[in-house]
Amino acid sequence: MTGLPAAGRTDRSVVELDREQALALLAQAPFGRVVYTRDALPAIRPVNHLLDGGCVIVRTRLGSQFSTAVQKRAGIVVAYEADDIDIERRTGWSVVVTGIARAVTDATRLARYQQLLRPWIDSPMDGVIEIEATIVSGIRLADTHRPPTADGH
Repeated sequence: MTGLPAAGRTDRSVVELDREQALALLAQAPFGRVVYTRDALPAIRPVNHLLDGGCVIVRTRLGSQFSTAVQKRAGIVVAYEADDIDIERRTGWSVVVTGIARAVTDATRLARYQQLLRPWIDSPMDGVIEIEATIVSGIRLADTHRPPTADGH
């Protein structure tokens, strides 16, 4: 037996998160996934992020497909998703932010984000994209027999 809960258990519930709860959990996540349109089809890329003033900030290469999509179409709508799911306990959370993505061009902000947000790969990350948190939704998968811990499980 793998230790997974038996199928059909009903001791879990889905709890809707308010905006502040969802953004607080997102701020704790080390990475997420940006969803954007490429050639009229959805594309998804994992990236690390930070939250700043109601925006999700990600670094990218200026020549990347995501960066190019943002630069080609002013005001492109994207989604950003992050989660933390404990498969064995079947608890955790998921947050989705939907909003307009824009390239950050202000030199002071670029320098600040380049200092705060370190790339995970050994490749130049010379672009910064901000995503407005226009629509924020989130859920928590909760064990109905005990309250969630500080990490959302």
